[in-house]
Amino acid sequence: MTAYQVEQCAPSLDSLPCRGSWLRLGQVFPDLRIHHAAPRTGPGWTGAAALAGEPAALEAMVAFDERLGLDLYGAPTRPDVTAGFSLHRYAWPVALAFTLPWLLERRVPLLPPSRVSINRTTGELTARPAGFHCLPDDPAAGRPDALVVPDRPALDAALRTALAEHFAPVLDSFRPLVRRGPRTLWALVTDDVVDGLWYAAGLLGEEPAAVAALEALLTGDAAAAPFVGTPGFRTGDGGRARTRVSCCLYYTVRPAELCVSCPRAK
Repeated sequence: MTAYQVEQCAPSLDSLPCRGSWLRLGQVFPDLRIHHAAPRTGPGWTGAAALAGEPAALEAMVAFDERLGLDLYGAPTRPDVTAGFSLHRYAWPVALAFTLPWLLERRVPLLPPSRVSINRTTGELTARPAGFHCLPDDPAAGRPDALVVPDRPALDAALRTALAEHFAPVLDSFRPLVRRGPRTLWALVTDDVVDGLWYAAGLLGEEPAAVAALEALLTGDAAAAPFVGTPGFRTGDGGRARTRVSCCLYYTVRPAELCVSCPRAK
């Protein structure tokens, strides 16, 4: 039996706040599985703390994306583009470990880098929260690891803080390789927060709720710093769409192709 199957058979989700949301994700998107577990080491696994603090771990992850780029595009990508792709492929899934419980359970896990690991080969994360923020009416509000906040705006602020505290040291580590300033890197994280939850919520039948929640979370003003811009959702004949606040640099490997949310298409 796999670790994922063991988690599905667990007798109670209440004992592990936030895990219910992660299991729901695995059911609709098996390419990404988030396990409630301590950081793992060994073949394929990279701890987020190592990624933020150990050059060898960062170099190994970027080298993984260099090989992946050759497989996907048939030619090497620029070193800064490769590093940017690597950062995106880390930020997109890791942000979901925070945003899905916030959307589905109104809980915000505390996940500093020391509490997260990623396996890029298998599409797995481990996350063991140090605690979680919740609202006063949450059934788990009496737990010793619960940090109760008074209302939804306070919960939103807790999510922004938790995300920022996780990603700040990771961005500092990636910055020399990506060769972009802090605002550009935070714009990338902003896009991954929005796009990841938007995609997952669509699979879960929760897209309208996710769109409304993201628009309240990311307001584009000083209250949302260090995040950049707003989700920018708009509705047209083809359904809901948005324009990214950062450039993913995909055009550098496929000049004739633009992403559907590319800011260069404005």
